[in-house]
Amino acid sequence: MKLNELKPSPGARRKRKRIGRGRGSGYGGTSGRGHKGQKSRSGGSIPAWFEGGQMPLVRRVPKRGPRRIAHKRFEYDVVNVKTLNLFEEEMEVNPQLLREHGIIKRKNALIKILGDGDLDKRLNVRAHRFSKSAIEKIQAKGGTAEVI
Repeated sequence: MKLNELKPSPGARRKRKRIGRGRGSGYGGTSGRGHKGQKSRSGGSIPAWFEGGQMPLVRRVPKRGPRRIAHKRFEYDVVNVKTLNLFEEEMEVNPQLLREHGIIKRKNALIKILGDGDLDKRLNVRAHRFSKSAIEKIQAKGGTAEVI
């Protein structure tokens, strides 16, 4: 006997269930679905996690421990380069000074300098972040852009 000659013995393979072919077939009438109920109806499938309307396990178990936060988000108070023109030449501009002049309202806010507008003075600016265009404009006037 060779592998390609193997086959099941006669009657070993089960015949396909022919549903709805009369009482004599054994699957007539209700077609093997029993009487009434959700599973007897067409399209009546129930998800594996369904608990019959009972409050689901995941909702009734108390929640403990820290929740996973996808990423830590930083919010910056934005200051444009044109706003820095109100300071005097050669001045060091820092978050505290911006707060004193009322440019920034929040107390411990992170500050980002953006490059909108033109800078007329040479300033040394200290902030948490800078845009590329802001750095270029500050350095073009001979000032410095220092990241805190």
